[in-house]
Amino acid sequence: MVRVLVLYDEEPDATAYAEHAELCRQVPGGTFRHGKVFGSPMGEPAHRYYAEWEFADQDAFKAAASSDEFKATGKDAYKRGFPQPTVEFVSLD
Repeated sequence: MVRVLVLYDEEPDATAYAEHAELCRQVPGGTFRHGKVFGSPMGEPAHRYYAEWEFADQDAFKAAASSDEFKATGKDAYKRGFPQPTVEFVSLD
């Protein structure tokens, strides 16, 4: 299993992000989730909002990452002026 984690230091505008999330759900082969970060074990959380895609395996991730839909999500986030996120790829083998 592969996950793409998108971590925002600031929470994006809720209405704009709901529209963006609909685009993210169109990425083939993945499940998309997002939500507020509400706490951490010690002190304030480093991030305020998260999004993630989950893919069954590396092949599904590679196919999605090269898709027009995946590329469109980055362009859309930039166009909407969302805060610059931290993006990480995680393998759950």
